[in-house]
Amino acid sequence: MKKLFLSLSFFIFHFLTFAQEQTIDQKIEAGFKPFADAVSFIVFYPISIVGIEVPIVIIILLLGALFFTLYFKFANITLLGVAIRATKGNYDDIDHHAVDIAAGDPTPGGDVFESVQAEGVVGEVTHFQALTAALSATVGLGNIAGVAVAIAIGGPGATIWMILAGFLGMSTKLVEATLGVKYREVGADGKIYGGPMYYLRKGLKEKNLAGLGKVLAVLYAIFVVGGSFGGGNMFQSNQAAAQFKLLFGLDSGFLFGILMAILVGVVIIGGIKRIGQVTERIVPFMGIMFVGASLIIIFMNITIIPEAFVQIWNGAFTQTSIVGGIIGVMIVGFQRAAFSNEAGVGSASIAHAAVKTKFPASEGIVASIGPFVDTVIICTMTALVIIVTNLKNNLFDYANLDEGNNVIMNETGKHLGGVDLTSVAFDSAIPNFSILLTIAVILFAFSTMLSWSYYGIQGWKYLFGKSKIADITYKGLFLVFVVVGASSSLGSVIEFSDAMIFAMVFPNIIGLLLLAPKVRGEISRYLFAIGYKKK
Repeated sequence: MKKLFLSLSFFIFHFLTFAQEQTIDQKIEAGFKPFADAVSFIVFYPISIVGIEVPIVIIILLLGALFFTLYFKFANITLLGVAIRATKGNYDDIDHHAVDIAAGDPTPGGDVFESVQAEGVVGEVTHFQALTAALSATVGLGNIAGVAVAIAIGGPGATIWMILAGFLGMSTKLVEATLGVKYREVGADGKIYGGPMYYLRKGLKEKNLAGLGKVLAVLYAIFVVGGSFGGGNMFQSNQAAAQFKLLFGLDSGFLFGILMAILVGVVIIGGIKRIGQVTERIVPFMGIMFVGASLIIIFMNITIIPEAFVQIWNGAFTQTSIVGGIIGVMIVGFQRAAFSNEAGVGSASIAHAAVKTKFPASEGIVASIGPFVDTVIICTMTALVIIVTNLKNNLFDYANLDEGNNVIMNETGKHLGGVDLTSVAFDSAIPNFSILLTIAVILFAFSTMLSWSYYGIQGWKYLFGKSKIADITYKGLFLVFVVVGASSSLGSVIEFSDAMIFAMVFPNIIGLLLLAPKVRGEISRYLFAIGYKKK
């Protein structure tokens, strides 16, 4: 017994000595990384295509988006004008009036129109607020850090595949948001509850698939909670902390995580209305500032833009030593675009479900703007800045990567990836722009965390009930993960974040495919109501 005690004492002493030698950030990283590795392995299980290992989830997203684009006859493009006008409120007079009985009710007794009207409630936020709340969850560090990751791994050619993924994703978003409104529920307090959990359960029940719907709804609720902790939280705080540390020369992100957690906590207590009010101000400002700076750099280097496009084109359709060929570059582009715009993930439908409307398709069409703004415009801007500044200043070689897929800078030898790489690219063109980029990054991260906290709590309440205790418990856990994300490495965080976000795809896509005919009927009904005539 004495020997055992001495051995145990020695072990504890050794452990404590080792722990003291570690920083808080290192301790958190050591505990978190094994879990992140395990989750990532399960979600991104690959199959081999022409020698390239492709995650099954990426194939599902791509084929699903392509199907919806063809099924709805390229509504992502043909209805873009309607989407803009609806967002501006041009159809609000029609959209907010009482339901026209003559228009028909495809689901008597269970349709959202009846349930909402019976309560005298038509939603909590406007079309514009719902869109900005959803955009605040997507327009963020996926556009800044995620694009840098795509370019570092896949080279300039990844840009084309990100753009294509953005266009296809518009169709998927249309379906998700339409179903989110159609099958939403209204609480006794007038608050709206919607998203994949509800359209999976209620929509599939209408198709005599109640058992499957319940299982998929529960799975989705679990995954969206995980996604809110991962991509919607940890990745954001991690990259915001990275930029903050780079600017001020700090070693630890722990204290920054604490500060960010306090700021997020102040806002999320107010729910979707408070989030909508904050995001409708932050998102346009962020977007204008970032896109404006990107355009300045592009115009400053207008003479080498043609060469940049040559690199993008050649990199997309020719062999490359970076990831093993066209398929590899394509997968990198699609994966990073999907992470950024979340089309197929279903999360945005939770925010869109709270809109003030009686026509589900009105918000579906508005929601299709999201991937266009997020991926086609902002991601492309970021990619062009990185490619152009690298062409001009020879910052790094695309094939020169470390084990963590960070590029090794030619001049300094530093290993940079994510937001750090984007920051250097901007700084090389506009001296000290990293200060403004730091502000943008923190605002991007902040707004994304706000919206994802709303997504996560919807999943949490679906699982554990809509009590005050459930509300407080989730928000407390969410704020803890803000600190964990700021203190962990990018590799571990992005691995876990990707896995949690993409896990949501599996139950969601099944529901979207089965319920697509419902969406087509809703689109026809809305277009007839607003007097839109197809050409």
